Amino acid sequence: MEKDLIHLCQPDGKKSCGACCGLYNYADSRKEALEKRLTQRTRLFRVTVRGRADLSFFSEKVRQKEDQGRLYEVIYCCEYLGFLDAGGTKVGCLLHPRQNGGEDLRGVSFYGRELCDGHVCPSYHYISREEKLALIEIIDDWYLFGLVMTDIDLVKEYFRLVGEAVGEMPRHLRFRDPRLRDIALRFFRLKVEWPFRSLDTNRFGKYYFDGSQYMIRYIDYESLGCEKSRFDRIFMSLSSVFQDGEALRRAEQIIDENLREFVGTYARKH
Repeated sequence: MEKDLIHLCQPDGKKSCGACCGLYNYADSRKEALEKRLTQRTRLFRVTVRGRADLSFFSEKVRQKEDQGRLYEVIYCCEYLGFLDAGGTKVGCLLHPRQNGGEDLRGVSFYGRELCDGHVCPSYHYISREEKLALIEIIDDWYLFGLVMTDIDLVKEYFRLVGEAVGEMPRHLRFRDPRLRDIALRFFRLKVEWPFRSLDTNRFGKYYFDGSQYMIRYIDYESLGCEKSRFDRIFMSLSSVFQDGEALRRAEQIIDENLREFVGTYARKH
């Protein structure tokens, strides 16, 4: 891991990530549903918890009030994940000492204090420093940030294609240009707006889950009468399903147009 750690969980004052706490594992993981869940939970915590002795009551109330349906039963959804700010822009641990006058309450959580304090997701290792800094510049929404930052293939493939097209990996400061930022943001928003996304409930990115393990859902290009797309990794990350070759070509056009727009704007500003 790099010496100067970039804290992906809480990168700045505008957003954060709660993916490792099971944030996206609820049966209804749409942004509006999670926002409502976290807002109500945070209010309950602020009203009922004055110390460690109140946590069991809080936990029981959350389980009674919230829909406990999950996408994957083996992935735990922590009831102590909430909003850390009044504006609801940063998700995080309500048990953290910074939220409780310096008292660390994480020992009561499912994973415990040591694991919560020391865990880092694979993105810390596999996404490069410049890619991390670029994403922090591009995305300010907590919901999208967590979905994208934990999708290693999507991130690395986009920046690889962009880098090859412009002849270099753009420095993260370049994304302070509103035009370049907007183009990249429109690409990453495909994570929630992709028109060819599979509606199967057991899909999560390129993976599907059979109840005991993750497996990769590959795209059957042969059945479409097409060769493997150069955007294959992106399509799998977006949980794509194509009915025919024409749908595949429309999908390729969406990605290709975004890349072309980025290259043209980058060249004019370089």
